[in-house]
Amino acid sequence: MVIRDTIKQYRLRLIFTLILIITESVLGILFPLFIGKAITSVIGKETTGIWYLGILGISLIIIGGFRRMLDSRFYAKIYTTLSTETIKHLPEKDYSKKAARLSMLKEMVLFAENQLPELITHSIGLIGVMIIIATLNVYIFAGTIITGSIIIGIYLLNGKRTINYNTQFNNELENQVDILTTNRQSGLKLHLLRLMKWNIKLSDLETINYSLSWIIMMILLLISIILSAKNGNIQYGVMFALIMYVYQYIDSMVNLPLYYQEWLRLKEITSRIQDI
Repeated sequence: MVIRDTIKQYRLRLIFTLILIITESVLGILFPLFIGKAITSVIGKETTGIWYLGILGISLIIIGGFRRMLDSRFYAKIYTTLSTETIKHLPEKDYSKKAARLSMLKEMVLFAENQLPELITHSIGLIGVMIIIATLNVYIFAGTIITGSIIIGIYLLNGKRTINYNTQFNNELENQVDILTTNRQSGLKLHLLRLMKWNIKLSDLETINYSLSWIIMMILLLISIILSAKNGNIQYGVMFALIMYVYQYIDSMVNLPLYYQEWLRLKEITSRIQDI
């Protein structure tokens, strides 16, 4: 198994990357809380909260920048290894499939480099934010559970359709080089129309799911503002932090299903690579 062997080869470096991503994610979760404390500190004519917020921001920049510099070099090495091993196992003259597989591998590596850290950040952030919201307002926390369950249900219902569209798209993509070598204008046009057909279907499905998710989350945000404002004993800084955490929850919850759709696409690609 090409992918499994590559992961095993670079497992220590992958673990180090994961540690950096988790550290960065935890620091990111603390931002709304530290902003709220900074506001309360300034209102009380103190500067302690401002200093803590500044230190948090600088720490996040240093760790995040260091990780991104290492990742760009590391994933370039992974792509080279995966591509070399994959092409080696394909028939010598199967140029169309080779070109398609290289493109798919690049998509997988780019996901690991750019989107996987965001997925981990959103996942950790979602858990951390929900814990904090539960300590601040139990009714809003219940709202996050209900809305989150609805959104997960929407995407799960469309999972099989997403896989089918991706399968059809990749099947057509693997014929691209063969079609180009025939140099027939009519064949090329038909091929591109088929590619775009499946691409449009995927885009439309994603748009519908995303729009429904945002409608549900906007309702949660409005209700959260009303509920937090009704609590007359809450400090302004705490109220601000609570609403920011609700918005952070919304951002994570709306984006996580998009990663699920991408994961379904990569799962289909992985099955092709593992067949060699």
